[in-house]
Amino acid sequence: MAAKKNASVSAALPIDAPGRRRLPILLRHAWYSLNQTFRRRLARSGLTPDQFTALRTLSEHEPGGLTQSDLTRLIASDPNTVGALVERMERCGWIARAPHERDRRANRLRLLPAGRGQYRRARKIAVALQAAVLAKWSEKKRGEFLENLAWVSERCRALADAPAKKKRRNSNSLRR
Repeated sequence: MAAKKNASVSAALPIDAPGRRRLPILLRHAWYSLNQTFRRRLARSGLTPDQFTALRTLSEHEPGGLTQSDLTRLIASDPNTVGALVERMERCGWIARAPHERDRRANRLRLLPAGRGQYRRARKIAVALQAAVLAKWSEKKRGEFLENLAWVSERCRALADAPAKKKRRNSNSLRR
């Protein structure tokens, strides 16, 4: 009964009212809390959450490896951050850069045995954390939550791209 009352009160308030739950701040708090918890749990491994994410992504694309721009896109980061990340990981001996076989401007990133080992050890920590965070939910509810979160991400990306496409269309029609 209380949930229905709260839902009707929320529906009467503007979407950004202080009394309502708001998507941006909830996502920010969730991300910050998850990242901080993961950082603390990884502390002894010598890895950061970003390094783990890069190692995981590279391991998922073995044996071919990835270009730095592919890695940037897949981990939802920016080129400068990934560039610095790749340099640090290369100095640690976890990854190697080699010239791309077809694109002279690009490098192909590959995991080295030390990086593979770091990833395997840290993966256990990541899996345990995800299980602990979602432990109170059924497998079905976990799957639905992750699907909904992916949908929010895709929707935000589509909305971010939409104005650029509309602007290009309008500028192209002006040229005709």
